[in-house]
Amino acid sequence: MPDLSLCPCGLGDPYPDCCGRFHDGSDVPATAEALMRSRYSAFAVRDAAYLLRSWHPRTRPRRLEFDPEQRWLRLEILDTADGGLFDSQGTVEFRAHHRSGGRRGRLHERSRFARHEGRWVYVDGEIRQDGT
Repeated sequence: MPDLSLCPCGLGDPYPDCCGRFHDGSDVPATAEALMRSRYSAFAVRDAAYLLRSWHPRTRPRRLEFDPEQRWLRLEILDTADGGLFDSQGTVEFRAHHRSGGRRGRLHERSRFARHEGRWVYVDGEIRQDGT
């Protein structure tokens, strides 16, 4: 389990005041980017329940399993389009750095988000090769 004095999403705030409040259900992300950051943090702290709750029901898997060796290290937001307070859809392109089995890696994805029942949810994503 990572040190949660600061939120894994990279904004520099304490975890309970940042993504922790989304994970515990006391607040909801107001933008697609905030949801993206909270989902990254949920992977870092292995909160499968939050990940499933924040996934669009049309594309949500039945369950999630985490790689016990994988540790999420850092999130970079590369681009956002729409996904604001008055939007119904948005995209966030990100690069998530991780370590697994002693090797470093990264996931580069352009994720699609939509409002469902008044809340932002993850729909799906396109994995990208760096530089594309």
